[in-house]
Amino acid sequence: MSDVFAALADETRRALLDRLFIKNGQNLSDLHNGMTMSRQAVAKHLHILESANLVSVHWQGREKLHYLNVVPLGDIVHRWIGKFEDARIEALSDFKQQIESAAGPSQNSGSEEKRRVGQ
Repeated sequence: MSDVFAALADETRRALLDRLFIKNGQNLSDLHNGMTMSRQAVAKHLHILESANLVSVHWQGREKLHYLNVVPLGDIVHRWIGKFEDARIEALSDFKQQIESAAGPSQNSGSEEKRRVGQ
């Protein structure tokens, strides 16, 4: 997983992933178009993304197409982000229960009083 984090650390590689998210299955020329670096530099960044399994390559005849592989990103979400999200949801649930238990008896008597007044 460290190779995935290392690949994501670079702004250019994140930009390439964004381009593949928008339009999957691009060749090197497509991905190089509009970049401010050489074609060889883009190829080097793509190689790093391939090595980290963030990009998969499929050959269509003589053309090498690059596709975004979201599986390693999903692993990061489940392994690193998910556990923090679970803790946050649990804390909010505990907080809600504390508020409800602290306000419980007085809220019920207020509701009963409103019903009696309305009758």
